[in-house]
Amino acid sequence: MGTELWNIVDVEATCWRGSPPPGSANEIIEIGLSVVDAATGERVSRHGLLVRPGRSEVSPFCTELTGITPEMVEGAVDFAEACRWLVAEHRSAERPWASWGDYDRRQFERQCAMTGVGYPFGGRHVNAKRVFGEAYGMRKRPPGMARALDAAGLPLEGRHHRGEDDAWNIAALVAHLVDRGVWPGAEAADAGDPVPTA
Repeated sequence: MGTELWNIVDVEATCWRGSPPPGSANEIIEIGLSVVDAATGERVSRHGLLVRPGRSEVSPFCTELTGITPEMVEGAVDFAEACRWLVAEHRSAERPWASWGDYDRRQFERQCAMTGVGYPFGGRHVNAKRVFGEAYGMRKRPPGMARALDAAGLPLEGRHHRGEDDAWNIAALVAHLVDRGVWPGAEAADAGDPVPTA
């Protein structure tokens, strides 16, 4: 059996209980990435990178949700360096990738447009939440990650709303969908054809 590596990505971003403060915008503060071999249905590696925001601050609400403090991101890499890390270390421009829902993809698109940083991913993205919803008869209202793990009989490992842990848990769900024979796109990715985005 060949190797069909997929990057599974989950980001955490600056957030507030209400609207962003004047002049602030949601910015990525952590990138979680796990790699799944879609040919074997195995999780093969996990990674996390903290990212320093340039136009916003980590709020107390954000720390409460993610566990990430302002001090943790103070000496972290900036967004441009984080995107270079994705391309150089994880071949993000070449490998197909997936996230739980479309938020992560859209956040990268918004932040790249806002900063002028080149988009680090290729065009082959799959919304794993939608695939799971279709596989489990929840097409109209696909579940959040934690509820999906419950439905699949899988444990939630680590802390919910930490990018590295969430990417690892989403990777478990992708591996589960591979095992069920419902994960799309491995053959198309191998042939160089685009995988439809969700």
